Amino acid sequence: MDDLLATQPRQRQVHLILDNLSAHKTKAVAAFLEQHRRLHLHYTPTYSSWLNQVEIWFSKIQRDLIARGVFTSKTNLAQKIMRYIRLYNKNARPIKWAYRDPSHRVKPVSISVKHCTSLHFPP
Repeated sequence: MDDLLATQPRQRQVHLILDNLSAHKTKAVAAFLEQHRRLHLHYTPTYSSWLNQVEIWFSKIQRDLIARGVFTSKTNLAQKIMRYIRLYNKNARPIKWAYRDPSHRVKPVSISVKHCTSLHFPP
């Protein structure tokens, strides 16, 4: 976080969107946020696993195409990604996900840090 903040102008508010992992809600994180008031954390909703499905898709593109690819330019990369998507879509199957065990849910952790609750980004 220090490195990220160092790359931004001091007057800029920095907003990060994180998953709802409890590690982001520790006392150490709360202390860091107290010292860096321009940093605002926004958490994805609990049980929003449908968002993770897009990660599966990007991971598949990374493994199947990008990691093994040779690209001569950004245009060439974009063309190969689009070709991959077209070929994939010919036999696409939906990614199915099920949440069956509520006992594994992450319990909320209370911390006394004020967070911005909107995703409004100033121009």
